[in-house]
Amino acid sequence: MKLNKTILMLFAAGVVAFATTSCTEQEPYVPEWEWGEGGKPDEPENPDDPEKPDDPTVNPDNPPVDEPKNLKPRYLWIDAAANFPDYANSKEQIAVDLAKVAETGFTDIVVDVRPTMGDVLFKTDVLPMITKLDYWSDRGYQYFHRTETWDYLQAFIDAGHEVGLRVHAGVNTMVGGKRYPYGLGTDGMLFRDSSRKEWASVLNLEGGLTNMMDTDDDAYSAKFLNPAHPEVVAFLLDMLEDLASYDELDGIFLDRCRYDCLAADFSDISREAFESYIGKKIENWPNDIMTPGQTTSYYPSALQKQWLEFRAKTIHDFVEKAEQRVHSVRADIQFGAYVGGWYSSYYDVGVNWASPSFPTSSHYSWASTSYKDYGYADHLDFLLVGAYASATSIYGNSEWSVQGFCKTADKVLMDACPFAGGPDVGNWATNGLSDAKLREAVTNTVDAAINDGDGYFCFDLIHIKMYNYWSALKKGIDKYIEANR
Repeated sequence: MKLNKTILMLFAAGVVAFATTSCTEQEPYVPEWEWGEGGKPDEPENPDDPEKPDDPTVNPDNPPVDEPKNLKPRYLWIDAAANFPDYANSKEQIAVDLAKVAETGFTDIVVDVRPTMGDVLFKTDVLPMITKLDYWSDRGYQYFHRTETWDYLQAFIDAGHEVGLRVHAGVNTMVGGKRYPYGLGTDGMLFRDSSRKEWASVLNLEGGLTNMMDTDDDAYSAKFLNPAHPEVVAFLLDMLEDLASYDELDGIFLDRCRYDCLAADFSDISREAFESYIGKKIENWPNDIMTPGQTTSYYPSALQKQWLEFRAKTIHDFVEKAEQRVHSVRADIQFGAYVGGWYSSYYDVGVNWASPSFPTSSHYSWASTSYKDYGYADHLDFLLVGAYASATSIYGNSEWSVQGFCKTADKVLMDACPFAGGPDVGNWATNGLSDAKLREAVTNTVDAAINDGDGYFCFDLIHIKMYNYWSALKKGIDKYIEANR
């Protein structure tokens, strides 16, 4: 797949947007993703088709041939939109690439089956199946259309298990629609069904309280749902129940299980829930909590601290319900989440992904003493942490190095759940490093991330293919395996 360099600027803008806690689409993506939600040079040459390992298995107690049983898992994310032209209509390409993923040394894949526009790539009664997604082609930014009707998720399960990979589904959670750039239009249930407008987040903007569907902002913008809305919660739990019913699926990871930004959500529903939570009325809403257009809260008032606490509780309670619903369908399936590793500012999106035993207020001035109670790590079987530092910041002890993000995660999780951290390698080719130094950085991410956690995580497959990072990653993974024989 060949992507236009323009998309890098869009992705990089997402990173900046998150750092300033604006309400535009940030993420990954980097995919559209959580941190920067990458530019795209010319497409690398296609690797030779790899050989499949003998006697493949997905049993974690029976690892691939020549691999010790005590090794930590290595996860690779597969974004829906970025990879769609390669896989939407080709089971053969799925099989070829997953064989290469396994040969490189990854043990697990996370297949994005609900991108930010909010429809799905798996069987469910609550949402339609995706037939088109946006991408960059030689002819510019356009839709890629899916013409096949076979089960997209099941194809990855079948091909992954064939080569010994565990297969997990990733779902963008609190989203319901997307506005595309360059006049491509809109898509998703919030745009199709006007009766669900009240499901969308209400933003506290400089111009006043504004439903997200009334903003024409930002191209490349996902429309977020209100996590405090009971109908939103019920709808998403039904969707997750259908996903968990895939008998051979190894796990589910919640992505974007959060608020859009600090300015969300100030709906009447959230106001009523917050007033009930603190036991009193807010006389001057929303100004008593946040002034219109406020984007930071480094030194919050006592009421603001309660508001941040309430938002963390809202997401915590959803994660708890989601875990219960998923495990009510299949007790053996792994349930987890993806988060950005910048814990020190992740309160902006209403998420406390730490252990409830971690005393957040002892380390961060924005946290109330009760903020820690809504750490949700104890409701997870596994957590993926985006350690999205630059290629020149691999090793370190604090946030904003790959290793430092993992050290922070280890500190705040306090063994409440296992985790794997790791890089987004999508933007690295534009940072001025020589090709040799760049590939050395990719190799070193394995060592930097895996030793302070319970595994390794890499975003995203399309970047590995685009920049031909296969051998660099294999070198790092092989080094780890040999050191632990």
